[in-house]
Amino acid sequence: RQMARTLAESVGMSRTSAFGVATCAAELASNLVFHSTSGGIITISTSMQGDMSTCELISEDDGPGIPDVDLALEDGFTTHDGLGGGLPSMKRLMGEVDISSTVGVGTRITARKIERCRSG
Repeated sequence: RQMARTLAESVGMSRTSAFGVATCAAELASNLVFHSTSGGIITISTSMQGDMSTCELISEDDGPGIPDVDLALEDGFTTHDGLGGGLPSMKRLMGEVDISSTVGVGTRITARKIERCRSG
């Protein structure tokens, strides 16, 4: 979580956006703990092009997969006695979320935040 926040700030993202990226990282990590069978991996990358900064988080696991990705992105849907706000919140915080999942194989979630670099 802290590394994600630090990396987002290092490419000029606002404090608010950096905290959103950190929250997304925490949500992805929680999903790995609750849903994967033997763990997974989260990759964080950043880039700057001109005055635009990007922070991308990719989570990959070998969990049970998500049978209905559209349903999983709806507020209130949960499979683990939670509030059902994790994936929908991630989409709101990051702007871009792509989920590729195969039941019985695993899930890959890519979350990307792009914003104009803050000045000074």
